[in-house]
Amino acid sequence: MAINIVVPQLGESVVEARVARWLKREGDAVAAGEPVVELETEKIDLEVGAEHAGVLASIKHPEGADVKVGDVLAVVDAGATASAPAAESGAAATPAPAGPAAKDAKDGQKATPTARKMAEAHDVALSAVAGSGDAGRITKKDVADRIQSPSPAAASPASAPQGPGAAAPAPVPPPLPPAKAAKPAAPVVAPAPPRAPGTRAETRERMSKRRLTIARNLVAAQHTAAMLTTFNEVDMTELMALRERRKQAFKERYGLGLGIASFFVKASVAALRAFPRLNAEIQGEEMVLKQYYDIGIAVGAPQGLVVPVIRNAEDLSFAGIEQAIREFAGKAQNGTLTLDDLKGGSFTITNGGVFGSMLSTPILNPPQVGILGLHKIEDRPIAIKGQVVIRPMMYVALSYDHRIVDGLEAVQFLVRVKELIEDPGQMLLEG
Repeated sequence: MAINIVVPQLGESVVEARVARWLKREGDAVAAGEPVVELETEKIDLEVGAEHAGVLASIKHPEGADVKVGDVLAVVDAGATASAPAAESGAAATPAPAGPAAKDAKDGQKATPTARKMAEAHDVALSAVAGSGDAGRITKKDVADRIQSPSPAAASPASAPQGPGAAAPAPVPPPLPPAKAAKPAAPVVAPAPPRAPGTRAETRERMSKRRLTIARNLVAAQHTAAMLTTFNEVDMTELMALRERRKQAFKERYGLGLGIASFFVKASVAALRAFPRLNAEIQGEEMVLKQYYDIGIAVGAPQGLVVPVIRNAEDLSFAGIEQAIREFAGKAQNGTLTLDDLKGGSFTITNGGVFGSMLSTPILNPPQVGILGLHKIEDRPIAIKGQVVIRPMMYVALSYDHRIVDGLEAVQFLVRVKELIEDPGQMLLEG
């Protein structure tokens, strides 16, 4: 019986994908639920599996092809079994291409190609990962869970072989350190290859679905929104002193570092309550004023910028916000963000300061009408009560859609954020 493998629903507003890699070839046996193809979308990459066991009868779209939701990717002959062609007498059999099955046989570990790729990138031994897939196959999520929550060695002294002549237990790699979310890694960009003097070589590289979407959205934001940016500077003295006093107790209680991002999320929510049009969007001739605060946090990932969303940030404690940011940063680097992590959002915060940016004008993340840009903290001389003193200062920028946000509102919003950061005790008093 022929069973189609189709492009699944890809999430809110995502209607197209690209065939990144076929994990099986025509004639290969597939198990129910086994990944068959990798798809690349504008937000995440995902694996699509077969619903029924059988043989991959035909592939309808080659690698690199663009497909839409509902398109047939391949056809599986359900219930059939793959048969190897018999070698002619006196002729050597042609070796099969090295695929997932060949790799499984080589090292004894069943894992999807994506899981292997992630494990190699993070120096994770597959033998230390428990598989949750079909027949114990290790999936990308299993490797990501291992990276996020390293487990101690499975072997215990009681189970080790005893007595003279017994084989020594194999060394177990130390647990992986937890991911640091406060300072996400910069997107990986391959350096230009060395060239001989006088040469003028060029290369062409197809843009990924995510890069194409970023480009389209940024151009659309500039073409459709009346975008302006207002700036201010924030004295970080009080906030940094508070962090220094509380960071050890905070870490002991919650197991998390206390960063500055959670303070800016809290301050932004308070400012959005005071100036609700910055937490809105335009639909036709109406303004949709949102009574919840879903704060997007821009994160640099190897595949490009992503903006996972902290839902109902107004209900979270500092520890809850720090935990959410930590998890998102780890997922962004591991490639395990889901569509639910990325969809929606009512306001965005982006921190170019972690990469060294002194000042920038952030671009709106449509359909949102406001985005707050944070920058590098630098010791600078400023005048206070007629005296020149050195203080840790940060430039902040607010880009806004002037169609529904007036300049006065934008300036006052940024001043409110400044006031709360410079006197962080207000955030505690005001809840």
